[in-house]
Amino acid sequence: MNPHYDDFLADHYTWMFGAPYPALVEEQLGALRRAGVAEPSGTGLAVDLGCGSGFQSVALARLGYPSILAVDSSAKLLAELELHATDHPAIRVVHDDLSQVAANLPAGTVELGVCMGDTLTHLPDRRAVTQLFADLSAALAPGGRLILSFRDLTTSLTGTGRFIPVHADADSILTCFLEYEPDVVTVHDLLHQRNGQRDWTLSASSYRKLRIAPEWVADQLTEAGFRDVHQAPAPRRMTLLTAVRQES
Repeated sequence: MNPHYDDFLADHYTWMFGAPYPALVEEQLGALRRAGVAEPSGTGLAVDLGCGSGFQSVALARLGYPSILAVDSSAKLLAELELHATDHPAIRVVHDDLSQVAANLPAGTVELGVCMGDTLTHLPDRRAVTQLFADLSAALAPGGRLILSFRDLTTSLTGTGRFIPVHADADSILTCFLEYEPDVVTVHDLLHQRNGQRDWTLSASSYRKLRIAPEWVADQLTEAGFRDVHQAPAPRRMTLLTAVRQES
């Protein structure tokens, strides 16, 4: 479990997207619909891996999924999701590591798996990515769908381009700075907050993300038993991949 979220980012997570929670749900609802997700027609179980504060989970509930497992390692983000899920009894939060949950899902029970919002790049290494795909392939019913979105970090930014403004208002400024290694990028989050009229305080935290290309991810999905792998743009300059579990 990554302490960066509960110790630092979770308190500012929804704020940093720069829109009210309902608008963020609508954004993900649109992304899911463009990915071909419609009303459930199979087992009715959807699994949201790395759900964060729940934009995708609430969107899935609005699409009519009768059972949604919302999995995240951050207790604070799950608590925020629970506040927004009071009108959506289909959502059940699971405070656990997403890889552990995926490995223990009963075979053939899942109609839809989603792993969005750059969650995939938070896995520790490429082996963990391929194992996750294998576990999801086993958990999905034949013909079940998998939706992924993640940021392609394979191209290194240089110089001042490595400093990226995230979000700001009158009292807070969030910026990140990127340091590149061959397989990962270290993200340094820098948060300036107003302290009184003229003073500001700085808090900072760092975490690592995998540098994985969409083509590599597509190849791993095919190896894991998925077909009809398609790539499309996703909100916030991410890449979206859809795939279907092969029939038995």
